[in-house]
Amino acid sequence: MARSDVMTSKLAGFGTTIFAEMSALAVETGAVNLGQGFPDTDGPAEVLDEAVAAIRRGVNQSPTGPGDPVLRQAIAEHQMRWYDIEVDPDTEVLVTAGATEALAGALLGMLDADDEVVLFEPIYDSYQACIALAGAKVVPVLLAPGESGRYEFDPDELRAAISPRTKLLLLNTPHNPTGKVFTRQELTLIAELAIEHDLIVVTDEVYEHLVFDGAEHIPISTLPGMSERTLTISSGGKTFHTTGWKIGWCTGPAPLVTAAKTAKQFLSFVNGAPFQPAIAVGLGLPDSYFETLRTDLQTARDHLVAGLDAAGFTTFVPEATYFVTADIRSIGATEGGLDFCRALPHRVGVVAVPNEVFYARPEHGTHMVRFACCKQLPVIDVAARRLAGGFAP
Repeated sequence: MARSDVMTSKLAGFGTTIFAEMSALAVETGAVNLGQGFPDTDGPAEVLDEAVAAIRRGVNQSPTGPGDPVLRQAIAEHQMRWYDIEVDPDTEVLVTAGATEALAGALLGMLDADDEVVLFEPIYDSYQACIALAGAKVVPVLLAPGESGRYEFDPDELRAAISPRTKLLLLNTPHNPTGKVFTRQELTLIAELAIEHDLIVVTDEVYEHLVFDGAEHIPISTLPGMSERTLTISSGGKTFHTTGWKIGWCTGPAPLVTAAKTAKQFLSFVNGAPFQPAIAVGLGLPDSYFETLRTDLQTARDHLVAGLDAAGFTTFVPEATYFVTADIRSIGATEGGLDFCRALPHRVGVVAVPNEVFYARPEHGTHMVRFACCKQLPVIDVAARRLAGGFAP
């Protein structure tokens, strides 16, 4: 075929994801993969056993379009249990192929060409791609480390980002890749602006149970005036160490869920039939499971931060999530993060991800890289020794 315009122009600039590239480098070099955010241990036995049992009892065909009623009921009960949020499992809950499809369904189902979406950068990579496919425009607001090392934003920049064309504000808390947990004060400002400008808020909360040091995850939908305008996205992958199952969901008022469902039905339609009742079991596990999950990951975070500090990196201690961001300038690196990460597996046998790929304006993140802490402590120890051997003063 002679023509060169095979790919839609909407995806210009979107090549192979950085995660695929870095994971391939890990395999090629035998490096410790601290790039992609997947745990190296299995989830709770109750969840895994239910998946096996569901397969054996014949739950192997397509579930209903909105998702298995058992899982939708469990999601509704989860929202009430943790946040005192009441949702109707029949009209206000939609099961999706991971949180990424929930996000795609929401953005494709709600946005028109030339709409604007305000969001905080760095940005999880699929956000920009989904907005581009919808024909809409990304309007970024910068998150940057303040004097305390905690990531912050300028309220005036947020106010200035909103225009008459702004339809939607996309929030991610706890935030990937920075590990920021938005405070009540920050969320209140965001909510006030959303109400003032009559914006839809889509909020990605997949790390809701992975917060550290007493930080509080507050769903923005619980703030006054926000329940009717907020679509909340989450998933079972991070909470139950089942990232390959791709069971996600969104909850919110019926019109927003319907918009997401209308687009989603032409994507996967349905998925993961035997995994859906398994995630329902997980959502019903006792509080002790969620507390142990959090404390174990906090221990791993502290382990990784100590290793990075010993190697000479300047680290930004995350309040949540799987990831630790490090500044490579402190080890004398003069190249950008992308070149640094491409060379790192060959140089010391460790894989990381460059933060610049998460920015609409990459110049803000060229000196930052992201390491995953969702690994067993001996794995983190090996990576730390290799980094110290390559960079420690």
